[in-house]
Amino acid sequence: MKINDLTIDGLEQENYFATQELIDVVNAAIFLDKPLLIEGPAGTGKTFLAKTLSALLNLELIRLQCHEGIDEDKSVYEWNYKKQLLSIQKSEENENLFDEKYLIKRPILTALTTEENSLFLIDEIDRSDEEFEALLLEVLAENQVTIPEFGTIKGSENRITILTSNSTRELSDALRRRCIYYYLDFPSIEIETKVFMNSIEDIDENEARKYASLVSFIRSLSLNKIPSLIESVEWVKYNNSKDQESVRSNLGILLKDKSDQKKYVEKLEESNEFNQE
Repeated sequence: MKINDLTIDGLEQENYFATQELIDVVNAAIFLDKPLLIEGPAGTGKTFLAKTLSALLNLELIRLQCHEGIDEDKSVYEWNYKKQLLSIQKSEENENLFDEKYLIKRPILTALTTEENSLFLIDEIDRSDEEFEALLLEVLAENQVTIPEFGTIKGSENRITILTSNSTRELSDALRRRCIYYYLDFPSIEIETKVFMNSIEDIDENEARKYASLVSFIRSLSLNKIPSLIESVEWVKYNNSKDQESVRSNLGILLKDKSDQKKYVEKLEESNEFNQE
């Protein structure tokens, strides 16, 4: 699939603010026709990047949401047993019960066989187990799946594949070797400033930068639950819309753990670094 190199301006038109380093890695994955594995903390914009690329490049988005216990039936295919049983009851002679018409396609098989240019998102691969990773290797390395009763189905070449991981467990070396890799951390102050200015009405650059610096300071603390980009946007949006004397009263928008809130307040009082309180 021929795609022109992505640019910062192109992504920003779709409201995604990225570093040149990230864009270079995405371009490399597309050029080399290899899956892209994006790893990093929850809430840094990994899934949103895939959705943005789908919209920007006009690609059909096919999403496989991983979870504990996901298996072949839920991710690749299963046979339509009811339809097969009806065929048996009709006593259709020479009927092949493992014909393609009896296949129920799940996201992996759908992604391999779609005729549309597509982006296949394997989301939160770290929530699955090692057995499921092993199942994915044939897809990632050989662009195909093998169905014992049916045979090998070769995938089309009109697809970008992106895997995301929140680093809740270590992924196998075998899976990593088959991918281009990028670690997506929380945004810099500069990028989060742009995000605030793009997402929040009536906020000027100085105010946006002040909030971005404050959020960066909060994330630098040893927190149990580091606030995501979406949570920081909601927190700033609320504070910017109100005449707030103190942001402490609405910390629940940003920090979802009582000990984290306490830690922030104590640290703020110690340093007296931010005077907007």
